Amino acid sequence: MRRIVLDMQSGIFAKAIQRTLLQELDDCQIIISEHPDKTVQRCSLFKPYALLMEATGYTPWRLEERLVICEKVRRNDPSCKVVILVDDVADQELAERVTAAKRDGKIDAFLFGTVTDRYLAAVMDSL
Repeated sequence: MRRIVLDMQSGIFAKAIQRTLLQELDDCQIIISEHPDKTVQRCSLFKPYALLMEATGYTPWRLEERLVICEKVRRNDPSCKVVILVDDVADQELAERVTAAKRDGKIDAFLFGTVTDRYLAAVMDSL
């Protein structure tokens, strides 16, 4: 069974993504990290194939903080794929920085908040 760890600012948003992924993906377990401080621990415990984190303009969800989590997760499990979700409408500058993080090899993929449910699931399935 493939596992995905979610780390989102809003618990409601995390549960919506969890439901979407469970509906769209076969043989998948979705683990929600209640707070960024627990994400590295969750990844160490559950050994997910992917970590999906939201980046915002607020601590502790800022991109720089997300990249630190990414480095720690990859130190423990280099095969874990890291995906950053960002609201490209609300914060275009942050979206550009997330895109640059992908280009620089700091993350494996990124998603804009404007993507469809099916596209989000397809990207996560294709990692």
